[in-house]
Amino acid sequence: MRQKKFRFTLVVAIILLLPTIGVKAQNVAIKTNLLYDATATFNGGVEFTMGKKWTMDLSANYNPFTFSDNKKWKHWMVQPEARYWFCEKWNGHFFGVHANGGQYNVGNLNSSLKFLGVNLKKLKDNRYEGWFLGGGVSYGYSWMLSKHWNFEAEIGVGYAYFDYDKYKCEKCSDKLSEDKKSYVGPTKAALNLVYIF
Repeated sequence: MRQKKFRFTLVVAIILLLPTIGVKAQNVAIKTNLLYDATATFNGGVEFTMGKKWTMDLSANYNPFTFSDNKKWKHWMVQPEARYWFCEKWNGHFFGVHANGGQYNVGNLNSSLKFLGVNLKKLKDNRYEGWFLGGGVSYGYSWMLSKHWNFEAEIGVGYAYFDYDKYKCEKCSDKLSEDKKSYVGPTKAALNLVYIF
């Protein structure tokens, strides 16, 4: 039930944002985040002009795969962001304010890394399924490679709220617990290849 309410809220938010986007030639860019590409996650983004120094970036990603030994990093996420460009749009330094939300089903992973404050070593024996919602601020830089191609790097920090169910094993079993977690730290990382129309 909680996930249905979350999906409904997310769809309504996206629908409310769509009328603010104007599509004009030379004012639209599409992009892919190479960091997500490296994790076999489908992703894409569209960025639209909203003013002389403002753009709206709307990105999403989706990973439906179960890997060998039933390793899971399944998730989907949307991340709208308003950007202010210090010099000119799609060139140089920018500051952003972003929101993010999605769902996940992860487990049977063995790593000494931490992701969003969670020690991934715990994912070897347990599976976590739930949703998250958050936002933050970011800084980035975009390099012009040619008339239509750019490369940009971005990092963001902020807050995220997680609501999830914990299971004992990666495939099956009864639910062990329901939990909620608040997180403050990195909320966005991107190395984007950008095509500007």
